[in-house]
Amino acid sequence: MHESQGARPHSRFSRFTLGECLVERRPSEDWDLVAGDGPVLAVALHDGHAMRDSLRPHLVFDDAALRRDEDPLTGLLAGVGDVRVRVRRSRFEVDLNRPRDKALSTDPADTWGLRVWRGPLPPDEIERSLAIHDRFYAMTHELVERLLARWGCLLLLDIHSYNHRRDGANAAPAPPSENPDIDLGVTTLDRGRWGKTLARFTEALRATPVGGRAPDVRENVRYPTGGHFPESLYAEYGERLCVITPEYKKIYMDEWTAQADIAVVEDLRTGLEQAVRAVRPEFLSCR
Repeated sequence: MHESQGARPHSRFSRFTLGECLVERRPSEDWDLVAGDGPVLAVALHDGHAMRDSLRPHLVFDDAALRRDEDPLTGLLAGVGDVRVRVRRSRFEVDLNRPRDKALSTDPADTWGLRVWRGPLPPDEIERSLAIHDRFYAMTHELVERLLARWGCLLLLDIHSYNHRRDGANAAPAPPSENPDIDLGVTTLDRGRWGKTLARFTEALRATPVGGRAPDVRENVRYPTGGHFPESLYAEYGERLCVITPEYKKIYMDEWTAQADIAVVEDLRTGLEQAVRAVRPEFLSCR
């Protein structure tokens, strides 16, 4: 287009600006970290499926069973964060939502009554998993401190999913009365500080259709005692963190075939984007 036809003069480097951002000094093979600039931190602790080869001979579970009790595609939902962490390791190699002494357990009581391992694991295998736990918590605590220093407060989204068809591929799903589409874990949330924020966040989720209908969004239904990851961060940083743990019922996939409904995944992602957009100004104003 010529200048006479209304084109703006060419200006090199007019569309972007350069600024500082956090960068890991030693990127880890155990998680992906994308550090943008903003007060929303989204974490998918259980999205990963990777497991080191030396652990596999000790497994009773096959790959399909492992995937069924992981949280596939939650890493896509974590894309709503300014800063995003997706753990690559399977929760069965190291469960980062549990205290260190439970991060790799062979007790079926810690895995919903399911026998995952053939028996006790070699001590060196346990130590390798606990070392990942240690590194992850050291990283996330420094990350949160850096972000709080910049923004004053943070919205932390601890994103998970859950099964509702445990009785089998052909059995009826668990009753909706006890299994909302989105269960918001808010066991640590300081309601005096963030109660209105939570209400706006929830309203935006409910207002975004999922699969052509309004989603059922409730609080603290499935996991009323919370998880170790958000609890440990809240214990250290208190009301400077608004911690919300969205637990998505696996309405976005078939638990038994692992086939995903991409349209529903996109609906859920859109709803989470809208919810973050609705409350973002409250976190930008903390500085």
